[in-house]
Amino acid sequence: MDDIKAGIQYAFQTQNRLTLAISGTGHCAMEAALINLLEGNDTMLVGTNGIWGQRAADIARRLGAKVHELLKPPGEYFTLQDIQEGLAQHKPSMLFITHGESSTGVLQPLEGLGELCHRHGCLLLVDAVASLGGAPILMDQQGIDVLYTGSQKALSAPPGSSPISFSERAREKMLRRKTRPPSFYLDMDCLASYWGCSGEPRMYHHTVPISGIFCLREALAILAEQGLENSWEQHQAVCTRLCQGLQDLGLELFVKEEAVRLPTVTTVRVPEGYNWKEITAFLMDKHSIEISGGLGPTAGKVLRIGLMGYNATQDNVDRLLRALRDALQHCQHSRL
Repeated sequence: MDDIKAGIQYAFQTQNRLTLAISGTGHCAMEAALINLLEGNDTMLVGTNGIWGQRAADIARRLGAKVHELLKPPGEYFTLQDIQEGLAQHKPSMLFITHGESSTGVLQPLEGLGELCHRHGCLLLVDAVASLGGAPILMDQQGIDVLYTGSQKALSAPPGSSPISFSERAREKMLRRKTRPPSFYLDMDCLASYWGCSGEPRMYHHTVPISGIFCLREALAILAEQGLENSWEQHQAVCTRLCQGLQDLGLELFVKEEAVRLPTVTTVRVPEGYNWKEITAFLMDKHSIEISGGLGPTAGKVLRIGLMGYNATQDNVDRLLRALRDALQHCQHSRL
């Protein structure tokens, strides 16, 4: 467990002592962050430009928070001016934003966001499930108060363990709670004792998914051996090659600005006249390659291509592009 904590601190680029792995998927980490930091009539601002903002807003409302959403069309990102206006208008205690919006393929810029939130007395909560390891994120340097990811994306471990870390600001807010978190399983005070984050002897809380924990430890060790910068560069190079190849096939990238394309998940518009289900089925049946359709607000509009972790290779890009060319030639496109 200590090895995992150290591995997460490296991957997140943080010295936070309250750093551990939630026994659950990324959704569980999202819920853990919100359950522990929202109380009573707290106000929360959510940047919603895809499904993960929608999910965070849903959970926060179930907890009784006053939720305000900053809305952007799928494929777009939030500027500092957008956030500044939302903070000034709604005066939230916490801002939620998705770093890697895998439903749309957007990589949200984070520079200056932590400082802006702190000037407004607001905590910054960042979802990095689809981006951690595939795109630069520096928790302490960027002033992020809560950061979480999933084990199954760029870390390439099985799903079921979700690294999470809380800044001292976030920890102090939890200590000031007037009521206990509504979930025992996700109570961060209990989990901190279990993971040895409080400086006291460990206290049993629950049985972790042992096999998954060992896999997470190995995945974090592999990332450390490769080096964060090398991992970021690898994913960016693969994404650049893929985007160029898709455009060479005559396909239209969903995210217009190159600088905010998520390196781990590339979105391309479903070509006119084609049924996306036929394309994905053809790729699976004829080439044993799985890509997916849109999710949430992009359902039926895009194809989503994930190249992350051990799958993020130039060879896989070339193999996929050949398969897509074959699919476009053979799938029926006169039915729509």
